[in-house]
Amino acid sequence: MLQIKLSENFRAVFYAPFYATLELGFLSREGVEVELIGSSTPGSAVTGLLDGSIDVTWGGPMRVMKARDERHGPPLVCFCEVVGRDPFYLIGRRRASAFALQDLVQLKFASVSEVPTPWLCLQHDLREQGIDPDGVCRIADRTMAENLEALRNQELDVVQVFEPYASMAVRQGIGDILHAAAARGSTSYTTLLATRDGVEKKKAALAALVRAIGHTSTWIRGHSGDELASVVAPYFPSVNREDLASALARYEKAGLWTCDPSVSHQGFRRLAESLHSGGFISRMPSYDDCVVDRFSI
Repeated sequence: MLQIKLSENFRAVFYAPFYATLELGFLSREGVEVELIGSSTPGSAVTGLLDGSIDVTWGGPMRVMKARDERHGPPLVCFCEVVGRDPFYLIGRRRASAFALQDLVQLKFASVSEVPTPWLCLQHDLREQGIDPDGVCRIADRTMAENLEALRNQELDVVQVFEPYASMAVRQGIGDILHAAAARGSTSYTTLLATRDGVEKKKAALAALVRAIGHTSTWIRGHSGDELASVVAPYFPSVNREDLASALARYEKAGLWTCDPSVSHQGFRRLAESLHSGGFISRMPSYDDCVVDRFSI
């Protein structure tokens, strides 16, 4: 059996294809054995990639782009796009008229604090509509759970969350889904990450992992959100089963999961533009410099 040490970026419902791949037997079919290693904080697996204690992690290509932006940044590369659209939602109380992003200027809004990408992508959406993100009354230092509770208590008008918070809000009557960031279209949100040397050393094992993820993608397209929830539920013991099934069905319907061995050129550029306009990186990265294509693994 080929061996891989795979680091989990952090626990999230939108990573369901990774958990399903671990559970559905496709890894064994491809002759690979994966050891899943937890990560203390998003992005902390980069240290393990550099010292060789892990072989690969999943996470945002934004980390590769940031590494290229630094003078002596780590030699990270990305491949195998799994989350090809933005998994975040804006949740708020029902409105008399249809919600538009321009409305955020008049509303008390809380963005995600746990990771930077959701706000960086949203601020670029605002810029494209001629809205200065600095003109939004934004709370940026509280967790999604805290913000959802503040929305329940009518202390906020709109909050930015991922699943299962969106499904929780709808089921509990806290708020409605006003806007789905996935509607923006292709945005390369989550891929596999490794070092260039790591890809070469583990080429056969990583290719097997990519094939197994592809089998999972086919399985997901043929099964319901409830069936997928049954597979990944052990990873989310504290999540209400109804919320989990609803969340997974909503993500699948939105076309969130691409599970493509390559990385979308359009999605890569969209993410890069968001990071650049938000000041996270100082220049636009090169696709060829950041991405290992499917034939190289």
